[in-house]
Amino acid sequence: MASPMSADRLLKALRAEGLAVVEVDEWRTNNRNAHGPWGPVHGVMIHHTVTSGTADTVSLCYHGHSSLPGPLCHGVIDKAGTVHLVGNGRANHAGLGDDDVLRAVIDERDLPPDNEANTDGNRAFYGFECINLGNGNDPWPAAQLEAIEKAAAAICRVHGWSRRSVIGHREWQPGKVDPRGFTMTSMRARIGDRLGTTPPPEEDDMTPEQARQLKELHEQRRVAPWTYKGELNRDAWAILNSAWSKLDAMHPAELTDAQITAIADRLAEHPTLAAKIAEQVAERLAAGPAE
Repeated sequence: MASPMSADRLLKALRAEGLAVVEVDEWRTNNRNAHGPWGPVHGVMIHHTVTSGTADTVSLCYHGHSSLPGPLCHGVIDKAGTVHLVGNGRANHAGLGDDDVLRAVIDERDLPPDNEANTDGNRAFYGFECINLGNGNDPWPAAQLEAIEKAAAAICRVHGWSRRSVIGHREWQPGKVDPRGFTMTSMRARIGDRLGTTPPPEEDDMTPEQARQLKELHEQRRVAPWTYKGELNRDAWAILNSAWSKLDAMHPAELTDAQITAIADRLAEHPTLAAKIAEQVAERLAAGPAE
């Protein structure tokens, strides 16, 4: 049993996991709390939208439609991997589902078949709508799948949940097929792997300069350097972020020997992460300039 996160805590958790987050209008007070309970929360539910287009989808999920008032989830995850926060509190996303499934989520064990719709899921689950037509042909970009993984893991970290606290809508309510196009088994495996990495630092513990660099990291949608295996070294990830910013602005062929030497010298100051950072820099050099 867990109390829902505040809006500030949710936003902080998502950004700390390395996600680009957009706050939509009055999302902090956009909810259905007057029409039913919100919490205790027990898990995260993943959906697909059956729509295309980010702006229209975000608006739909924020406002709802004539037969189902918004918000229709807590966050919309677009094709580029950005999370658009549209609600905080009870949201119309899960509907009625199987009480046996809920008990399995609470116990963090294998899910039984969902063959009943007798339990309110809107009070018990955070929900993410992921932009996809759900026809089996609309692709799921790598950035979007990674964002689903990160968003679910961020919430699980805060509440101390495992990957088994993350389910698909199709595993909750009979007749639902979403999300379609990837398996929840594979997504839970990804989430489990991420939860096994070093937790991100709290932003409140950072210096103003480190906080500025982290904000820049979010905006550029970089891989969070604290997910590297090994010891956390904030100076090291700051150096990496700075190096990547420079590398994005030039073609590898335009790098001078002096610039390459300077990067190598800075990496040498941080041996615990130097090998991993050097590998990332090498990959970035090989990739060429950013589009």
